[in-house]
Amino acid sequence: MNYRRLGKAGIKISEISLGAWLTYGSSVDAETTKNIIAAAIDRGVNFIDVADIYARGEAEKVVGQAIKNYRRSDLVISSKVFWPMSDNINDRGLSRKHIMESVNGSLARLGVDYLDMYFCHRFDPETEIEEVVRAMEDLVRGGKIIYWGTSVWSADQIEHAVGQAKSWKAYLPSVEQPRYNMFDRHIEADVIPMCTRYGMGLVVWSPLAQGLLTGEYNDGVPSESRGGRTEWLKDDLNPGNIDKVKKLAELAASRDITVAQLALAWILRLKEISCAIVGATRVEQLEENLKASEVELDEDTLKEIETILS
Repeated sequence: MNYRRLGKAGIKISEISLGAWLTYGSSVDAETTKNIIAAAIDRGVNFIDVADIYARGEAEKVVGQAIKNYRRSDLVISSKVFWPMSDNINDRGLSRKHIMESVNGSLARLGVDYLDMYFCHRFDPETEIEEVVRAMEDLVRGGKIIYWGTSVWSADQIEHAVGQAKSWKAYLPSVEQPRYNMFDRHIEADVIPMCTRYGMGLVVWSPLAQGLLTGEYNDGVPSESRGGRTEWLKDDLNPGNIDKVKKLAELAASRDITVAQLALAWILRLKEISCAIVGATRVEQLEENLKASEVELDEDTLKEIETILS
C-alpha cells in the first residue's frame, strides 16, 4: 500500500481507503464487515470513512466493533455531521448544537475517544459559516477531533470557510470529500485548484461510479446489484456510459488489469488526490481494488482513456 499526505497536513493515509456508505450496518452483516475491515487493515489500509447517517448510526456501531482490538493510533477514522438523525427540528444541519451533540454520538457509537477527521457532510445555508468554524475550532481544541473538513461543498463555500478561519487564526478545514470518477469530473474545474491553493487534501468517494466502472452492468442490471436496488445510478447508467465502460475494460485487459483497477489508478494519477475511498461487500472485491495502488498508468494509456471518455 502506498500512502499520501492529507494536503499539507503531516498525517498520511492509504491512497486506497475503505468507506462504509450503503454497506456496513445495512446490506452487509456484522461478521462480514469485521472480516473485510480486518483484511483491509492487514493489507495496509489505515483510513476508514464513516458517517452518522450511514444506516442511521448502525455503520458507526459495526465499524466500532470491528476496530476495537486494533491500536487506535494505527488507524485514521472519520465521521460526518449534517443529515437529520431524527424528527427533532434541531437534530440536523450544522448548528453548533447539532455539531456538538452529533460528535458525541459518533464517538460513543464508534467506541473511540476522538476522530481523526470530522466532515461537514453538506453545506448548511441556514447556519452562518462563523458558527460552523467556531464549533469545529472548539472540537479540535477540546481533543474530540484532529482535523475538520467539508464534503460536497463548492469551491466558493470552502473558500468562505477558509477565509473566516484565517481571520480568527482558527484551525482551517484540512480536507474536502467530493464525488469524483471518470463520469463525474466537476471538481477539476475549481474545487481541486482551490483545495491545492489552501493545502487541503481531497479524499474522493464513488471512484467507481457506484459499481458502474467495475463492468458489473455491461450486460444489464442484476436485480441484486446496487443499480437494481437503489436510485443512485439512475443518471450514470445509460447506453453511452456502458459503451465507454466496455471500451475501458478492453483497454484494461490489454494492460493485464481490471477496469476497476484502471479507474482507481486513473484517479490516483493526480497528486492532489489524497485517497480514493472504496466500498466492499466481499474480501475478494476489496483485494482487487487494493491492487490499484500498485498500478501506474503511462501517458499513452492516459491519452487512450481520455479518447474513450470524450
